Amino acid sequence: MTAGAAQGTSPAMWPYHPDLLATPVPRYTSYPTAAEFGEIAPDAYRVALEGVRGDVSLYIHIPFCEKICFYCGCNTGASGRRQRLESYLSALHREIELVASLVPAEARVRRIAFGGGSPNAIAPVDFVRLIDSLTVNFQLADPVLSIELDPRTMTADWAEVIGKVGIQRASMGVQTFAAHCQEAIGRVQSEDCIVRSVDWLRGAGVSSLNFDLMYGLPGQSRDDLLDSLHRSRVLGADRIALFGYAHVPHIVPRQKVIDASNLPDQDDRFAMAAMGYEYLRTHGYVPVGFDHFALAGDPMAEAAREGRVRRNFQGFTDDDAPVMIGLGSSSISSLPGLLAQNEKNSGRYRMLAGEGRLTARGGIVRSQEDQVRGRIIEQLLCSGKAQLPADIAACLPQALEEFIERGLAIRDGVSLAITAAGLPYSRSIAALFDPYRQQSQRRFSSAV
Repeated sequence: MTAGAAQGTSPAMWPYHPDLLATPVPRYTSYPTAAEFGEIAPDAYRVALEGVRGDVSLYIHIPFCEKICFYCGCNTGASGRRQRLESYLSALHREIELVASLVPAEARVRRIAFGGGSPNAIAPVDFVRLIDSLTVNFQLADPVLSIELDPRTMTADWAEVIGKVGIQRASMGVQTFAAHCQEAIGRVQSEDCIVRSVDWLRGAGVSSLNFDLMYGLPGQSRDDLLDSLHRSRVLGADRIALFGYAHVPHIVPRQKVIDASNLPDQDDRFAMAAMGYEYLRTHGYVPVGFDHFALAGDPMAEAAREGRVRRNFQGFTDDDAPVMIGLGSSSISSLPGLLAQNEKNSGRYRMLAGEGRLTARGGIVRSQEDQVRGRIIEQLLCSGKAQLPADIAACLPQALEEFIERGLAIRDGVSLAITAAGLPYSRSIAALFDPYRQQSQRRFSSAV
């Protein structure tokens, strides 16, 4: 499909301007992004934890998978070496105890998310021990529990534990139902495997189930994507995250296994994103941003309608806690004035935590301007509009005019809104308010 043919003819009637999508941009799950992280003062994280007040969310990182997919950019390793896994879990328990001892007692944990890797790469009994440790050490206030799962390693025992613990939300890495695409990305899983996992999770009381799907995969056609969307809907996914595959083998070496010559081009990627948006929008799903969707009765859809959607390291969320504390190697804590990342190397993380030391080594102090610009970027991505402070509105980047002239954005005084036609350009527009992008040479993912 040529750019000329695509102009104004995509399924969702999104105008196609490839020149405006040519520059890779961050996904903005934080601001500043992790690309700007450097060393932080030795006591910065400790001081930030001691100043925590109000509602708190926890994120627990399990950096293990039974099988490593070719495309994956997560900080994860194979779970086959039991001694390494046990050593990691021991260190994680030590970190939980230390961090909890620094957080003031009046802080209340209202959300707990387990991610990875794949949390179900560990044994169910080890997961229960983590829950027990969090319960004993933190002040839990009837928190909403969520977990990421790999359907390939889902078991009846895991489903039983999920039910007993009371996990309400789960996300499964489905990616695609097309067998040839699964082979190409190293994630082979039958539909029966996914159906069985869905049945187990529903039986365990999971009320909000997300499917992660991808477009732009090697050898993937639009029909392949449409089939995956249809199957996900029929299986009753309450939420669907439709991500564009980011091929960055210079950053993620394992992606070198993937044949880049077999990837859809930018024209096809745009058409796939548009088709996915239109399909889900017309089949009962409320769009959250341009690549996340939730059924009308799901809490995320309600948050979208009420303008309560936020953006954090887990993507779009209805979590309004001002503090997220990350536990585990490479996890990131988000506090109003500080972003702090734990040691990425699992061995060094285990050593630091095992010695009873805080493991956060990188991050960035968020200046007042960072916080202001972060709010603008978050508002644009979450609600499609933002109120600009007078000083920023007075010196808008010239590149914004390109989007306004083409009807992708509208400015009215200090108000900026992204139009329906401009939805797929949201990240590109948001990036214009990120001065770090003028300095960083790091390559990010395609905007669509």
